[in-house]
Amino acid sequence: MKQILLSLISFLIISFSFAQKIKQPLQSNISDDSALLSTTKFRLVGPFRGGRSGGVAGDYKNKNTFYFAATGGGVWKTQDGGSNWKNISDKFFGGSIGSVAVAPSNSSVLYAGEGETTL
Repeated sequence: MKQILLSLISFLIISFSFAQKIKQPLQSNISDDSALLSTTKFRLVGPFRGGRSGGVAGDYKNKNTFYFAATGGGVWKTQDGGSNWKNISDKFFGGSIGSVAVAPSNSSVLYAGEGETTL
């Protein structure tokens, strides 16, 4: 029953993601990029692991909470803007995760779709 429900949720997420893709042209309001980049400090964010990202999602209420769908390592969560990551899918489900989404009505509900796209 859980597999059927998870498959249905995955299908719906993938269907909606393709239906809502709208291409917008990139616009830049910054006339001098060098002034902006001179104050930028680069840092590594994300879990220290190999592999590809299947998807990312952010919490609507807590702006420092993000979720990362790994194609070979489950769902990861950070609550500090990417400095520390924890795998939250172990012992629940595993394998390749192709998409992840936070429910707009309740930020404690997380949708994860198994599988990997080849796009």
